[in-house]
Amino acid sequence: MMVKQKQDIEFNIYKIIGHLRTFRFQGRRYNYFYHRYNATWMNERAVEVPIIWEIVRKHQGEKILEVGNVLSHYFSVNHDILDKYEKAPGVINQDLVHFQPACKYDLIVSLSSLEHVGWDESPRDSTKILHAIENLGNLLAPQGIMVVTLPLGYNLEIDKFLRQGKIRFSKQYYLKRISGRSNRWEEVDWEDICDAKYNHPFLGANGVVVGIIEEG
Repeated sequence: MMVKQKQDIEFNIYKIIGHLRTFRFQGRRYNYFYHRYNATWMNERAVEVPIIWEIVRKHQGEKILEVGNVLSHYFSVNHDILDKYEKAPGVINQDLVHFQPACKYDLIVSLSSLEHVGWDESPRDSTKILHAIENLGNLLAPQGIMVVTLPLGYNLEIDKFLRQGKIRFSKQYYLKRISGRSNRWEEVDWEDICDAKYNHPFLGANGVVVGIIEEG
């Protein structure tokens, strides 16, 4: 059976049973997110998208920036999108570290995109992520908030910086993948996830950090 045919069958199965599958995060129950694009039923997008999209919806009408072009593949969006490499209508193709917009943002979000900054670029710069997060913090308006997700085990420098406290969030929460084919996740403590590997034991991220920065 061809890969696409197999994925179509899997997607149709998850689409039928999707409304029955939920996970809990910060005291709230969410439905897993299933979509054909990027086969979200197989990876961390299943939990990242519903969490971040709910936050974006609550801030509609405010100034919003998304770093990494993700949500527009699933929803109709009207916020600013910054992505250095992905070419698409309305996407700002600038380097995050040097991005200086005319106005500040009430909300900044990013779904498993910042781990590529410096790590998947040539030449590799393992410290670039620190400058990127610092710049994002400077782009927040008073009382603004930034919410980002980071997959553990992909960018080993990010893992190290998190352990060393060099990446500092106002709040940090953690999700751990606890099953393979069914792609189930649960909220855990840092000690349960700090050594999470990428692509082991399950494909893709096995641990995700949800980091929040609040501008006082």
